[in-house]
Amino acid sequence: MVAAWLSCHGCGGRFDPMSTLALACPRAVPGDGIDHVLEPVIEGRRWPLGDQDNPFLRYRSLSLAATMLDDERLSTVIEELDLAVQQVDGRGFRVTPWAWSSSLSCMVKDETGNVAGSHKGRHLFGLMVYLRALELRGRLPSRPPLAIASCGNAALAAAVVARAACWPLQVFVPTDADPAVLDRLATLDAQVQTCPRAPDQPGDPAVHALRQALAAGALPFTVQGDACGISVEGGRTLAWELCDQGELPDVLYVQVGGGALASAVWQGLRDARDLGRISHLPRLVLVQTDNAHPLARAWRRLEGRDLTLAARDRARFMWPWEQPPHSVAHGILDDETYDWWACCEGLRATGGEVVLVDEQTLVAARDEARAAGFSASATGTASLAGLRAHPPPAGQRAGVLVTGRG
Repeated sequence: MVAAWLSCHGCGGRFDPMSTLALACPRAVPGDGIDHVLEPVIEGRRWPLGDQDNPFLRYRSLSLAATMLDDERLSTVIEELDLAVQQVDGRGFRVTPWAWSSSLSCMVKDETGNVAGSHKGRHLFGLMVYLRALELRGRLPSRPPLAIASCGNAALAAAVVARAACWPLQVFVPTDADPAVLDRLATLDAQVQTCPRAPDQPGDPAVHALRQALAAGALPFTVQGDACGISVEGGRTLAWELCDQGELPDVLYVQVGGGALASAVWQGLRDARDLGRISHLPRLVLVQTDNAHPLARAWRRLEGRDLTLAARDRARFMWPWEQPPHSVAHGILDDETYDWWACCEGLRATGGEVVLVDEQTLVAARDEARAAGFSASATGTASLAGLRAHPPPAGQRAGVLVTGRG
């Protein structure tokens, strides 16, 4: 028997993913000090043996939607939505390359050719499949607007998927958002609102605006875990692919801003281990910039403290970065690491660490990756910068995630 639920590591709540639209924890109360983040949990699964090029088809049995729709109906939902994404973006979701780069002397997972040019579409496509399953089961009778806070890749991915699904989308962006991104959002019919920082309000102004929109009835279509825990599920497909693409490295470097990528990779690797697909976990090394590193700060404070207790005292470990951060790797400059707890869980489980990189190393890593043939941004190659600044012990093989097109 397969059993599925949404689990909150903060309050310990368990919620039915079909009877309740529990994108965020229903028990969360502003100011309660608890790190409410939902995680999809499914028991009774087996590792899928399919070989489809579309990862959402290949791993559909590992999704919450598989507990809500029969296999034929779920396959149809995925295929139709992916075809619509192709019509909007010129490409659909396919397994991305994972191979040894002799130029970089490490394994590379190349996401630059993915939908909207980054890994972010994985999170949001999986979320849209879940929303469509709710619709088909009659649990979502209307289509309120979707909403996201982002300065770049996540907004582009959200706009592509929302346009493909014919669903209205609100996008909240900072004042320094790339004009090219804003132009593309306009062509995708996203409703964009620029959010200036208020001197008396700490934290990301776009996230504050997002929360106001959610309170007014919008649905979170975002990768911030506290607002939408379901989005981690689509991101797990990246890790599931790694486990089917050959031997894993000894050390895997992952860039961290809001933490959705790292938490998804950790949970996907854990899934594969628990289901018998892999026998060991690579050591996770999570990478942040010298200019803004809320996860590194939380990791230092955590030390040997109990993770369960830490989830009930969030402000002791995670709060907004005090000054507006700046970096060439602007995509990992989130004021907070919203999925910090799951990142720390992965670090604990794998004996990992958080490392910091400076601007010179970030630029050098971007240029090195481009010379090796990867059309990537400095954000997308931040994991390579982490490898260059903090290489593994001799004899250990490293892997990096090149996650965003330049």
